[in-house]
Amino acid sequence: MNRRVFLMGVPGLAGCSRGGAQRLNVFNWTEYVAPETIPGFEREFGVRVRYGVYESAEEMLARVMSGNSGWDVVFPANYFIAPMVQLGLLAEVDHSKLDNLGTLDARFQKPHWDPDLRYGIPYMWGATGILYQSNLQPPIEAWSDLWQPRVRGKITMLDDPAEVLGAALKALKFSLNSEDRGELARAKDEAARQKPLLRAYVNEIVRDQLVAGELMAAQVWRSTAMRAMESAGGRLRFVYPREGYPLYADTITILKESKRRELAHAFINYLTRPKVAARIAEVKLESTCNAGARELLPPVLRDHPVLYPDEATMQRGEWFAPLSGEAQKLRDRLWTEIKSS
Repeated sequence: MNRRVFLMGVPGLAGCSRGGAQRLNVFNWTEYVAPETIPGFEREFGVRVRYGVYESAEEMLARVMSGNSGWDVVFPANYFIAPMVQLGLLAEVDHSKLDNLGTLDARFQKPHWDPDLRYGIPYMWGATGILYQSNLQPPIEAWSDLWQPRVRGKITMLDDPAEVLGAALKALKFSLNSEDRGELARAKDEAARQKPLLRAYVNEIVRDQLVAGELMAAQVWRSTAMRAMESAGGRLRFVYPREGYPLYADTITILKESKRRELAHAFINYLTRPKVAARIAEVKLESTCNAGARELLPPVLRDHPVLYPDEATMQRGEWFAPLSGEAQKLRDRLWTEIKSS
């Protein structure tokens, strides 16, 4: 059955907004769809999409906490699923309205954060590692290399407490998601010890600094690394640190407040079509959770060792997980102490 014909005839998709077309309100991370993704959905389903963007998961959560935000579809990271369910913010997804769940990579068919995919469908996944100049000898291999005097003034770390404390915890051979006060205190001391070596705590701007050769190395999100390497012509290399590294996945969810759930399901179904998902992954240099989409990618991306590392490398990764309120408050305090030291 043609999915478009079926959905356009479903009760609940009829509704109007200005111009006679129903509107879907989508709140997503910046630069997380291809240029043609939203226009294509609008044309096919005869709807309008109000598309907003956010820069952090915390920003998204603050906007939807009231339960009356006006958004229908949001893209929380995997470790925000459980807290958002506990807060009563997420609707369950109806698998009978989704045709493409079978195209998900096996790793994302039953993810530990939502084994039955009740609340979200995996969209893209990412990781954090180190991007460094290819002429640096010896090459960077570990988080601990970012504590060496040879990199003084030529490195940056992310302006993100989970990432900085996570790197310190991994360097100390502790869990990324540790809530142990003693382990966190040691991680804070390690981060404070590293701080005199840093140029700054920064996020996206680090891409241009590395491409320009201003930095030796930096802690970066893998998506930032891919865009930098594309611009640098082979002068940059990315490594998944040997002590382990963070993994995260962004998911497509429907807010419980949404009054457009049929259309929201149609949008999820559209984004999980292999052809649509592949185009997004190709344009944005992201790692798709959709195995069918990955098969459609050009070989240079489909088999890219940074976008899709081998299983041994994946086994070193650790998924970010929700933290208790007490642990999060402690981490926030430690981060404040690090930044102000």
